[in-house]
Amino acid sequence: MNIFKFIALLLLTTFLMGSSFAIVKLGLPYSSPLLLAALRFILAGVIMSIIVILLKRPHPTTKENWYKIFTIGTFQTAGVMGCIFLSLRTITASESSILTFTNPLLVVVLATVFSQAHYRFYQWGGVILGLVGVVITLGAQIEFKIGIIFGILSAVFWAIATLLAKKWGVLFDTWVLSAYQMLFGGLLLLVGSLLLEDPFFIVNRHSIMILLWLSVLSSIVQFAGWYYLLQKSDPGKTSAFLFLAPFFGVLTGWLLLDEPLKFSLLVGGLFIIVGIYLVNRNFTTHKIITKL
Repeated sequence: MNIFKFIALLLLTTFLMGSSFAIVKLGLPYSSPLLLAALRFILAGVIMSIIVILLKRPHPTTKENWYKIFTIGTFQTAGVMGCIFLSLRTITASESSILTFTNPLLVVVLATVFSQAHYRFYQWGGVILGLVGVVITLGAQIEFKIGIIFGILSAVFWAIATLLAKKWGVLFDTWVLSAYQMLFGGLLLLVGSLLLEDPFFIVNRHSIMILLWLSVLSSIVQFAGWYYLLQKSDPGKTSAFLFLAPFFGVLTGWLLLDEPLKFSLLVGGLFIIVGIYLVNRNFTTHKIITKL
């Protein structure tokens, strides 16, 4: 791939990943969090489902495989995104993005415990640096906020979803898996909204623009661009640049929401960014399993 095209697409996809936290924060005055998450992924899932049907991509043929897609959607979309949207009620977009993007660090731990996976010394160094970064970031919190728990849970659910996708992903067409896991997860979020909150959505120009941005750009375009990069370049080297996502999360939180750039946030975020880079960096031909 042309280097300029690679850089442009890489910056676009990681910007969409990171900036979505600030965009969600902007949308919360217009909608209850779980309903906003549900609408985002139902809309994105429906659009992508129509696309994969029109393109005649191979669909699962057994109930067992549909159940596996549903399970991935439960963790990846309902679990991760539900926790992110809930976290943003009480913590900043910067803090939520940093906590959520610790998921590659957790993948190393969970894969070692449950899958007997083996990682290089520098990858474990990345995990340690990342955890130190979390302690620094949250250690300066004078007041405990429930959003911190939701932020950490979003990373845990994402790590579990990553391992499930690694185990089962080979069974499915990538685009079909993405479309239906978003749709199933969105429907679960809708049920959660009806049961766990007083759902509301204020329809106006701002709320519709935010919903479309989250559904089309931060979901469909981001996914398509990221997987295009993984397919057209070295996945290990490309995944190393995931550290840009929390960077853009902090940057857009500051630019769009006037969130303060606290010293503890910057130092802790730097440790986490370096940790993500080390965990995903393919210094050798050893294959790394942590992919989005």
